[in-house]
Amino acid sequence: MSAVAKTAHPATHAHEELVPSRYALKVGDIDVLVVSDGVLPLPTVTMAHNARPADLSDWLGHMYMPPDKYDWPLNVMVARSGNQTILIDAGLGGQFPGFPRAGQVPQRLASAGVDLASVTDIVITHMHMDHVGGLLVEGVKERLRPDVRIHVAASELAFWESPDFSQVVMPEAVPPVLRATAKAFAEMYRDRIQPFHETYEVAPGVVARHTGGHTPGHCVVDLTSGGDKLTFAGDALFPVAFDHPEWFNGFEHDPAEAARVRVQLLKTIAEERSLLVATHLPFPSVGHVAMEGNKFRWVPVIWDF
Repeated sequence: MSAVAKTAHPATHAHEELVPSRYALKVGDIDVLVVSDGVLPLPTVTMAHNARPADLSDWLGHMYMPPDKYDWPLNVMVARSGNQTILIDAGLGGQFPGFPRAGQVPQRLASAGVDLASVTDIVITHMHMDHVGGLLVEGVKERLRPDVRIHVAASELAFWESPDFSQVVMPEAVPPVLRATAKAFAEMYRDRIQPFHETYEVAPGVVARHTGGHTPGHCVVDLTSGGDKLTFAGDALFPVAFDHPEWFNGFEHDPAEAARVRVQLLKTIAEERSLLVATHLPFPSVGHVAMEGNKFRWVPVIWDF
C-alpha cells in the first residue's frame, strides 16, 4: 500500500464525512492523493457561452444537470516522489462569502494525515482564486515550511500584473475578486515563488508544463513513473469538454486558444492511454479519455478500495 494510501483513512477523525473526500492511487513509484475542496455554484451560461442556448439546454438535460446553476467540483492533488511532497493547487479558501461548501482543502489535508509542514513544493496551475485562495487562509502560510518552493509559470505572474478580462464571460462581481486574490497571493509569497518557463521538473517524474489558453500562464502537471502516466489538467478542460471541446468556458481569458489546448490535450491523453485528473471534473476525477473519430469520451476508473 502506498504511503499516501496509508494516510487516506487515519484511525481517528474530528468527524466522519458521509462522502469520502480523498482518493489515493499510485503512478509507478509516485504516491498520489486527489482531495476534494468541495463545490461552488455557478450559472450554467459560464460553461459554454459560445453555444446556442438550445444546444446547451439540451446537453444539460442529457446530463441530468439543472438548467440555471450547477455545482462546480474543485479538486487538488498531492504527489509524493522521492523525498518531496508536492501540493498541486490549493483550492478556494474560506475567505469568500457565498461558497459555504468550498474551501475544504486545509482541514481535508489534515484529516488525510498530510501535514502542511511536510509540503516541499507547491505547483499553481494558474492564479484564479479557486487555485490559490487556499494559500491565503489565515494561518496557512505560518504552517508551511519557510523554504517551500512555489512553482508558477513566469507568463502567469506577468499576466496578473495587468490582467485582460476582455474575452471572459463571468458574473460581474468576479473579475475584481480574481484580480485582488492573484495580487495578494503574489505579494504574500513573493520570496517563495520560483517562476518557470515552458517545463520544469519539480521532483523525479513530476513535471509542470506550460499550456496557456485558459490563462496565458496556465500549466498542467505530468506524473510519469514505471511506465505509468497521469496528467493533472487544471482548468484545461471541464465536464462538457468531452462532448463539446469547442465550447468556450466563461473563465477562459483566450477562449480560442483554450479550445485548441483542450483538443490537443485530450488527443494526447487518449493516444497515450494515460490517466487524467482535472480540477473541475466530478471527484475523484480519475479516468481515461477514449477517442472515437473526432469525438471524445470520458471513462472513469473503477474505485480501488
